[in-house]
Amino acid sequence: MSRWPERVTVYEVGPRDGLQNVPDTISTETKVRFVEALRGAGLPAVEVTSFVSPKWVPQLADGAEVFSSLKDTEGARLPVLVPNLKGLEAALTVGAREVAVFTAASEAFNQKNINASIAESIARFEPVAKKAQDEGLTLRGYVSTAFGCPYQGDVPEDDVVDTCDRLFQLGCAEVSVGDTIGVGDPGQVQSLCLALGVRFELERIALHLHDTPGRALANVVTALRCGVTTFDSSAGGLGGCPYAPGAAGNLATEDLVEMLHRLGVGTGVDLEALADASVALAEETGLPQPSRVLQAIRARRARES
Repeated sequence: MSRWPERVTVYEVGPRDGLQNVPDTISTETKVRFVEALRGAGLPAVEVTSFVSPKWVPQLADGAEVFSSLKDTEGARLPVLVPNLKGLEAALTVGAREVAVFTAASEAFNQKNINASIAESIARFEPVAKKAQDEGLTLRGYVSTAFGCPYQGDVPEDDVVDTCDRLFQLGCAEVSVGDTIGVGDPGQVQSLCLALGVRFELERIALHLHDTPGRALANVVTALRCGVTTFDSSAGGLGGCPYAPGAAGNLATEDLVEMLHRLGVGTGVDLEALADASVALAEETGLPQPSRVLQAIRARRARES
């Protein structure tokens, strides 16, 4: 357990995970403006979209158009999610240089989500990883349900570590460990982070937290003390998981950044510009944004106007 790190990487998932299961279709232009505003706020990595079949995620059917419309993408971290080789090829067509694959630590969740066992899902990624390596792309892995599963219940810690290991062996540069239904608590986070730290460098582990019972920031503090320095978050607190009933929104980027800044941890993110991005999206779409810090910023701005 150490003191606060000097700097943390905030990995923004709002344009993909935040918008993947919204009830109404959002225009391509709105998505592009959202991504560009997030980049302008200084977020070092913005996950743009998903190249999944529109049959499963119709809200992101325009992923190729969104990515192709972005400006000055050379050298920028603009990852996209790909489920298979077809998705990877589509991502390559638009010039993506960083891709992510996803599986779960729970067999039951994997079957519900992608109709495959964990082993089968990893096998599907082998040609994706090989082609990504051949093309010089950076590969990220997601491990869902690391702290609990809506179908299976408890998920053994060893299963999480083993799934992470499989993804690293596949060639992932980083693995994001997800609290998909937001059941994790600081004790669980500390235990899992320490277990992961025995097998891997924690600089290669990210946490993807959901704020279902309001514990996400407490979990971040615990993970920081363990040595984790990358956290996924979603602007405004948008999103959840369409395959996890009852899952609340992701950890809000505004809440994460504000807390890190109060701790003296650098992020490179302009909090006011980040709030501007979230407010603009809300005004265009009417989407609810549960971020507590964003609500406070909007209330302050209203008083000052």
